[in-house]
Amino acid sequence: MSFVLVDSPRPGVTLITLNRPERMNAMAFDVMIPLREALEKVSVDNETRVVVLTGAGHGFCSGADQQDAGVIPHIDGLTVPTIALRAMELLDDVIRALRRMHQPVIGAINGAAIGGGFCLSMATDIRLASETAYFRAAGINNGLTSTELGLSYLLPRAIGSSRAFEIMLTGRDLDAAEADRIGLVSQVVPADELLEASFDVADRIISFSRPGVELTKRLMWSSYEAGSLQGHMDAEGQAQLFVRITTQNFEEATRARKEKRPPEFKD
Repeated sequence: MSFVLVDSPRPGVTLITLNRPERMNAMAFDVMIPLREALEKVSVDNETRVVVLTGAGHGFCSGADQQDAGVIPHIDGLTVPTIALRAMELLDDVIRALRRMHQPVIGAINGAAIGGGFCLSMATDIRLASETAYFRAAGINNGLTSTELGLSYLLPRAIGSSRAFEIMLTGRDLDAAEADRIGLVSQVVPADELLEASFDVADRIISFSRPGVELTKRLMWSSYEAGSLQGHMDAEGQAQLFVRITTQNFEEATRARKEKRPPEFKD
């Protein structure tokens, strides 16, 4: 049985599904290592323009598997502290792989996104949620910290520091309606419409130019780490000039508007 499924439901769209529904797609290493490998492989698949990430069954990802963490590779001869460091590095690599992907990643949050699953959802570029989805920073509930896999970096930037502090320090559930209200997700739809809604967003993104989309994703992420407004504006300007000067996309958009047709960006 494959714990990570990769499908092509529409042209240009790759659907990656965590496939361990009996464990609510918990983050066992037997799931996360194949997920990282799938993300890295799809990132260099030039037929893929947008990726949709979801979970099988009723959960998106329930975080750490407390019954069976799976097998950590390459740890022979290591002590417990070093094994722990290697384990966290493997999980961190999944978050970094999502960010490094050339394509935008849409998180189709179909159910519980708990602990590390919450972190995984936050690493996607766009989040759509089913009406039954909910989010929980569960580390605090388990006697640990809620700061893992980049969550303390990503969450305040998405919803503001005060809300992020409250959610991470109380360990309470954040349902889909509240997630929508505070901007954590961009849409909430019925469960049976979630994937189609995600594919529709993907189709709109695919209609634009590849370098325009890739650079927009890259610059949106780099804005999180920009040292100054001026420095980031310089980077934005260089990206805009790069696409403007090296393609005929702007001219094609102008022609298409005059001719009342969709543009065909050939980059």
